Amino acid sequence: MAAVTTAAGCGGGDDKPVADVSDRQKLAWKACPAPSGSQGGTANKAPGNDWECATLRAPLDYAAPKGETIDIAMIRAKATDPAHRIGSLVFNFGGPGGSGVTTLPAFADDYKKLRTRYDLVSFDPRGVGRSSGVTCLGDKELDAYYAADATPDTKEKQRALVDRVAQYATACAKHSGKILPYVGTTNAARDMDLMRQVLGEEKLHYFGVSYGTELGGVYAHLFPDRVGRALFDGVVDPTSDPVQGALGQAKGFQLALGNYMEACVKTSDNCPTEQQIGDLLRRLEKKPIPGSGGRLLTRSLATGGIAQSLYSKDFWDYLTEGLEDAGNGDGRLLLSLSDSMNGRGQDGRYSSLQSSLNAITCADSAQRYTTAEVEGKVPEFRKASAVFGDFMAWSLTQCTGWPVKGEWQTPDVSAKGAAPILVVGNTGDPATPYEGAQRMAQQLGTGVGVELTFRGQGHGAYDSGNACVKGAVDAYLLEGTVPQAGKICS
Repeated sequence: MAAVTTAAGCGGGDDKPVADVSDRQKLAWKACPAPSGSQGGTANKAPGNDWECATLRAPLDYAAPKGETIDIAMIRAKATDPAHRIGSLVFNFGGPGGSGVTTLPAFADDYKKLRTRYDLVSFDPRGVGRSSGVTCLGDKELDAYYAADATPDTKEKQRALVDRVAQYATACAKHSGKILPYVGTTNAARDMDLMRQVLGEEKLHYFGVSYGTELGGVYAHLFPDRVGRALFDGVVDPTSDPVQGALGQAKGFQLALGNYMEACVKTSDNCPTEQQIGDLLRRLEKKPIPGSGGRLLTRSLATGGIAQSLYSKDFWDYLTEGLEDAGNGDGRLLLSLSDSMNGRGQDGRYSSLQSSLNAITCADSAQRYTTAEVEGKVPEFRKASAVFGDFMAWSLTQCTGWPVKGEWQTPDVSAKGAAPILVVGNTGDPATPYEGAQRMAQQLGTGVGVELTFRGQGHGAYDSGNACVKGAVDAYLLEGTVPQAGKICS
């Protein structure tokens, strides 16, 4: 596969598309290997005969297009009705840090109808999985890192947290320092435009979920004339800085927790109250309980497990069981949920999920917060959520001492002249609160952002099983029928 050596017009600060390299680089599609450890799939088999994989070669630094390259892992399944094929539909499932190469086949049944007229395509963004996935700490070190106190209530504990964050950043620089400056969203968007060209597509048809909506928004801003049919689901608020984003998530998870508890009492007799959950977390801070494999369930791990279970109503029964078990001294289920959040496999190995998330977040966001600044914001976060407030507030230290400067205060997603983009917001979404969809639609611009509201629960809407949402999205992506702005599904 030829390297990209003449991608003119793609300097680090401009918004011109990568030059057409389709005559210089041809994707060599072949059978997919089993998922790698960095993709989080060492226990899984290759996705099967429907799927084929290839490697895209992109400039590591778009300001030096004739320089070093980076390999971007890709996967696709061809359209089942090639006579009516529209083109390629590129997916990004968010994180940032999620492997599209492993996620798309895992959820392919949800996209069977879309596959009739599209080749389904996804990829590991740069710095993720097989695309030079960011490596920081070893597996045992990560076990300790995620178990440590993430809600410090004394100066001594605050210093310990900052020291851990600094050690983590140093390890990332040691093991992945070469790529850390180049893993930001702007470069990922440029990779998608190169991908579009090499796939032979005039327009980028796109399905973005969660952080994938931010990536899609940045793409639309850089290349508005290249936007085809694009769906943003589980929408990130592009106007929020890290404090506003974390505060919004604290409120979102608190809302989802309340919705869970309200639904639980209708079907079960062993539902927890918020007071009981808070008491459990405080007990775990003082005395962790046995989990599995000789590991203990700490407050930090339990909070992550609770948050993970609120991403989908399908996990609510596990949350009820996990909280009851933890109350009785058994932390295995909540620990398992937390491991899922942190990208830890049953074999004890971690994928690149969280290290990639950290690297991409810190390459994007210019803000760096001190302990004093965070401590001053804790009361506001506690008011937003008694359960998640402290945890979300102290997460603002993740980029403190990071070896690479961030690119922006907030991303620019204005996309004047782009084709209509369907923006779907879920009123019960814990991770990307509903208000973000309206703000994304507004920032994309008049006539570009078209908002659809889903009155539901969980993160995202298309995979919720709601027939109204799925029908509207399918009609848009398959037939080009743009729903009326403000449409509501419930």
